[in-house]
Amino acid sequence: MNNNNHPMTEENIKEWLEEQGARVMNRSGRSEHYGAPRDFSFEVKAIFDSGLGLQITARQFNYRDPWETTDRVNDLVDVALLRQGQYSELPKGYPFFQGTDTEEGVDFPVLKEIIDAVKTLNPKLFTLQELTGDL
Repeated sequence: MNNNNHPMTEENIKEWLEEQGARVMNRSGRSEHYGAPRDFSFEVKAIFDSGLGLQITARQFNYRDPWETTDRVNDLVDVALLRQGQYSELPKGYPFFQGTDTEEGVDFPVLKEIIDAVKTLNPKLFTLQELTGDL
């Protein structure tokens, strides 16, 4: 399987985040009916022991079957960083969430990098960068 095109589903993202030590909530936003609203296909929220969290939203399914009957997948998701219940940027020095609280169009390898960065981040770094004026 091409790791750059790894399909993401509500279930496999939830399971992977739980394996990384996060508490996870998820919901699906699309019913099986063709005429249902298509605002998003799923949302997964995770919070790590540090208190930092991620909100992962898949906006639309990509259909690999031309008749849209099977193989509904998400190749890209949007990821927002949550700190103290609010959207947040990461401290300087990270390749993500710099000048923005949302990374859009994230594929599976980048999602894994984001999760690794957030789960290992010491929240005291936010305080330090706020004191020095870097955040």
